[in-house]
Amino acid sequence: MVALIVLGLGYGLFSSPNMNAIMSSVDKRLYGVASATVGTVRLIGQMLSMSIAVLIFSLVIGQVQISPAVYGQLLRSVRIAFAVFALFCFTGIFASMVRGRLHST
Repeated sequence: MVALIVLGLGYGLFSSPNMNAIMSSVDKRLYGVASATVGTVRLIGQMLSMSIAVLIFSLVIGQVQISPAVYGQLLRSVRIAFAVFALFCFTGIFASMVRGRLHST
């Protein structure tokens, strides 16, 4: 429960300012296109992350049914997946910081 609360807070603190920065950088006539692009990129990111997670699971565990015999490998693959996605998150943080502040015109 605590992990879900932390995850929700993190998403809430990032999503709104990020969407505001995106929408502030386009003309009003392009709001629909910008919003659709954000939604599309978000969905592609979700699909890509699931593909990476499944790839890690299949490389570490293999083609076996999840059972107590492979719990160690499952835990190892989850740790690898968290490390990979944490690296992606930190990369995104630094890319966002490099972008700088938006200036009103």
